[in-house]
Amino acid sequence: MKTALGHLKVLDLTRVLAGPWATQNFADMGAEVIKVERPGAGDDTRSWGPPFLKDAEGHDTTDAAYYLSTNRGKKSITIDLASETGQEIIRELVRDADVLVENYKVGTLARYGLSYNDLRPLNPRLVYCSITGFGQDGPYAALPGYDFVFQGMGGLMSITGHADSEPGGGPIKSGVAISDLLTGMYATTAILAALEHRHVSGEGQYIDMALLDCIVAINGYQAMNHFMSGKIPQRMGNMHPNMVPYQVFRCKEGEVIVAVGNDSQYAAFCHVIGRNDLAVDPRFVTVGLRNINRDALIPQIAETMLTRTMKEWVAKMEAANVPCGPINNMRQVFEDPQVQHRRMKLSLPHSVGGEIPSLANPIRFSDTPIRYTHAAPTLGEHTTEVLAERLGISEERIAALKAQGVV
Repeated sequence: MKTALGHLKVLDLTRVLAGPWATQNFADMGAEVIKVERPGAGDDTRSWGPPFLKDAEGHDTTDAAYYLSTNRGKKSITIDLASETGQEIIRELVRDADVLVENYKVGTLARYGLSYNDLRPLNPRLVYCSITGFGQDGPYAALPGYDFVFQGMGGLMSITGHADSEPGGGPIKSGVAISDLLTGMYATTAILAALEHRHVSGEGQYIDMALLDCIVAINGYQAMNHFMSGKIPQRMGNMHPNMVPYQVFRCKEGEVIVAVGNDSQYAAFCHVIGRNDLAVDPRFVTVGLRNINRDALIPQIAETMLTRTMKEWVAKMEAANVPCGPINNMRQVFEDPQVQHRRMKLSLPHSVGGEIPSLANPIRFSDTPIRYTHAAPTLGEHTTEVLAERLGISEERIAALKAQGVV
C-alpha cells in the first residue's frame, strides 16, 4: 500500500508517552519504526494496568492498555544499552536510519556513546530528536518530571477548574496527559520539518524538545491576554475568557454546551431560546460587550435553558447552526453516529491471538492513507527479525546475545 512515509526508517528509543506518541504517528504514516526496549522489562507503560491485553484464551498478558494506545504498528527489539555490544548494535542500526527519537535523561546516551554528536559521523543525514521534561539546558535540565508536574508549572492548572470561590473550586489537571501528547505532536512536526530541510541541505540535525516548553506554548491566547492586559488569567470553570455565551448550561434534563463564537451566532441563539430581547440589548450586541457584561447576561440565559431538555435544545440549536453539543462519556463518544462514520475505533490483529480495539489516527490523506498493520508488539517480538534482516547477524550469534542478556 502506498504510504506517505514508507521510505523512512525510525529508531525509537523512547518510553512512556510523549516519544512513543510521536513515533506512532510515523508508523501510522508508513515508516518502519523499530522500538528499542530493555530486555526483560521493556517500556514502563507495559505494566501500567489494569486493564491488560488478554490472550486468545482470555487470560491477562503483561501488556497494559496504556502501552497498546501508543505503540501501534511498531517492531519491538530488546537491547541492553548499558552494554558495549548493545551500543554497537545501535550504531549499526543508525547507519541507515532516517530518524532517531529518544527520551532518556539529559546526558545518559552521551555516556553510552550514543549522543547526536557521537552518531552524526556515522550518518550525517540522521534527524535526532531528544524529548525531556525541561530540555537539554537550563537550571532544571537534570530534573525528572511527569505530565502532572508540567500542567502545574506551565500554567495550565491555573486556568483549568472552577474558581476558588465556587464549590469544588481549585486547580484541576486535564483528564489526559496533555503535555506528553502535545510534545509528541510538536515532535512529529519538528521531525518532519527537519526531514524536509534535509531534502535541501542533505544534512540531518538535532532537535531538543521539552515538555515544559510545549505546555507553556499552548497557553496561546491566555498568555497573550496576560501580556496585553497585565492581568493574570483565572480559572473560570467551563466559561471562556473572551467569548460569551461559551459554556455549559444546565437544562430541564441534562446539560448542554453552548459555544457561540460570533455576533450572528449569538443572534441565532437568542432566537432559538426565544429571547430576541437579549439579541438587541445594547449591552450584549457585540463579542466585546458580552464579555464585559457577562454577569448580567449569563443568569438570564441560564434561567431560560432550564425550560427544555438537553436533547430538545441540541436539536433546535443544530437546526439553526448554533454550535452546541452534549457532554458524552467514553461509551457515548463511540456510539455517536459521526464518530462511527469517521471510523475512529479500529480493530487490529495482535500476535497473542485475535484482534484488539484501537483508536484511529485522525489524519485523512487522499493518496497515501494511514497504514494500520498490527497492534502494539509484544516485548522483543521482532528482535531476531531485525538483527538478522537489517544487520545480517546469524541465528547462532543472536542466540548467544540473548544468552548474555544483551538482547
